[in-house]
Amino acid sequence: MTHCILIGAPLDDGQRRAGCLMGPAAYRVAGLAQTLTELGHSVQDRGDVVPDTPGTETSQNPAVHRLPQVIAWTRALSAAAESAMQAGLPIFMGGDHALSLGTVAGVAAHAQRAGRPLFVIWLDAHSDFHTVDSTSSGNLHGTPMAYASGQPGFAGFPPFPAPVPGENICMFGIRSVDPAEHAAMQDTEITVNDMRVLDEQGISLPLRAFLDRVRAAGGMLHVSLDVDFLDPSIAPAVGTTVPGGATFREAHLVMELLHESGLVTSLDLVELNPFLDERGRTAKLMVDLVASLMGRKVFDRPTRSY
Repeated sequence: MTHCILIGAPLDDGQRRAGCLMGPAAYRVAGLAQTLTELGHSVQDRGDVVPDTPGTETSQNPAVHRLPQVIAWTRALSAAAESAMQAGLPIFMGGDHALSLGTVAGVAAHAQRAGRPLFVIWLDAHSDFHTVDSTSSGNLHGTPMAYASGQPGFAGFPPFPAPVPGENICMFGIRSVDPAEHAAMQDTEITVNDMRVLDEQGISLPLRAFLDRVRAAGGMLHVSLDVDFLDPSIAPAVGTTVPGGATFREAHLVMELLHESGLVTSLDLVELNPFLDERGRTAKLMVDLVASLMGRKVFDRPTRSY
């Protein structure tokens, strides 16, 4: 069984719609630790990360929002991730997707020290491939993948340790990409399995192909699960809803395939905004998805009424 380390990231600075800072508490109330324990895993909750006082960094892009705060979070979460990777499988409870600026950096530093390649699967409606310089919204939750892949345009941020090669990144369920992001990704080897690919090929074929590459390379696999990967009809508690997302069955299949691979070494849970939820249904669904990732089978899943 696995030693799971829960780390709260009550980060709300990567976008402008308040509420994601309540995410870690919602996961705890929805029974994430208890669910993992019932599956036979050991669980340590390290509480919520608290960043240092923000600096005075500025950007040449006037649209950018709360840059010093996001940089402070990036430093703090990177340190927390690197530490947790030495002890078990960290599960970062967010918080908006800007948290991945730090979590992926910390995981990458650990992988580099371990002498293993890092792979990332990005379960998200968005590619999050803007830079601080390119973002028109100014919301830095749209930048983590560009940062992780070593793109320029992140002045003020700590240099990313061992940038993740494009061929080690798989974007899965993408259905909203800005023109600047699309242009930037054209020069990379990133695998983009958008919803058309999944509609045509199904879930298992493209996912298994990526997992085979991770396995062949002896890689570590970081999974970043955004609530908006899911269709908003089943997961309303997110401020960036995009129609046409993964269904309940598709999402659980992804998690079960990831579990069966035995390759996952770290996990982000991001963009849960409990203020937008309906009686906790999205938080409970996300906890159920983690349960599938950690070994719960279809016939073990409880029936719920909301």
